[in-house]
Amino acid sequence: MTTTEQDLDILGAARRQVLDEGVGLTEEQVLQVLRLPDEALPELLRLAHEVREKWCGPEVEVEGIVSVKTGGCPEDCHFCSQSGLFPSPVRAAWLNIPELVEAAKQTAATGATEFCIVAAVRGPDERLMKQMRQGVKAIQDAVDIQVAASLGMLTQEQVDDLADMGVHRYNHNLETARSHFPNVVTTHTWEERWETLTMVRDAGMEVCCGGIVGMGESLEQRAEFAAQLASLTPDEVPLNFLNPRPGTPFGELEPLGAKEALKTIAAFRLALPRTILRYAGGREITLGDLGTEQGLLGGINAVIVGNYLTTLGRSPEEDLALLTKLEMPIKELSKTL
Repeated sequence: MTTTEQDLDILGAARRQVLDEGVGLTEEQVLQVLRLPDEALPELLRLAHEVREKWCGPEVEVEGIVSVKTGGCPEDCHFCSQSGLFPSPVRAAWLNIPELVEAAKQTAATGATEFCIVAAVRGPDERLMKQMRQGVKAIQDAVDIQVAASLGMLTQEQVDDLADMGVHRYNHNLETARSHFPNVVTTHTWEERWETLTMVRDAGMEVCCGGIVGMGESLEQRAEFAAQLASLTPDEVPLNFLNPRPGTPFGELEPLGAKEALKTIAAFRLALPRTILRYAGGREITLGDLGTEQGLLGGINAVIVGNYLTTLGRSPEEDLALLTKLEMPIKELSKTL
């Protein structure tokens, strides 16, 4: 296949709408982009990079994450080895406050400007909220780094407590399109996640919400997901690619191909021109070194450095060296919202 006149028309319309006017693509337009032939990928990535440069600037935001509770989760998210319902190898473990502070120090030493505390739970109980209050204060006293959190679904009281602690950003992924969600999770609903996110946004915390690509969704559902994220207006979208975990229901799925992943990155950038679009889990097996660089030149403007919750990532030194090579400065997060 070659790039046709129709393909060029799609790219031209996207250029005028997104690059010139700053208006994100609609669901139908995102689907058109996802359906472009591979031959159109270089031009698509160039456009996505121009959009990122114009509406987000040249800087890249770097973040590290650590799990305060790993494994033993009661939910059945089919991609996740932390579910206590699957025969996957991750078992329940808690991280104490000194270890949390040390992890924050090590994260800051890589040049990261944000440290995210994650717990594998449906939602935080009283014990976890108490540990969060102690942990956030200890980190703030010891390290100059912004603290984010990802603790599952929240009540209004818990949202207010996290905001009072000084948690500046809350992550809660919608994971996939609303129409595909029942095929991914059955123990809670997409709507429950949406409710938490709207409470977080209304409380004044930044909203971090993304998901995982490559969980058996159709291109139509991928476009649906991009449009649903855009309607939420999140500050950040972490884009994960499925890294099939042994023992999970999705353990036998094939990882997404690199070209399809890059097309997805560009399409999400064109749907969300002003949003932080962050490389998250799975990029190592889906994209490799060359694809990682292409994604940074195709719409990505944030990176999680180091390891993920249950899988290994690239070394922070590799990612930081790549950013230096591409002459992409690391962003200093604002101290005020």
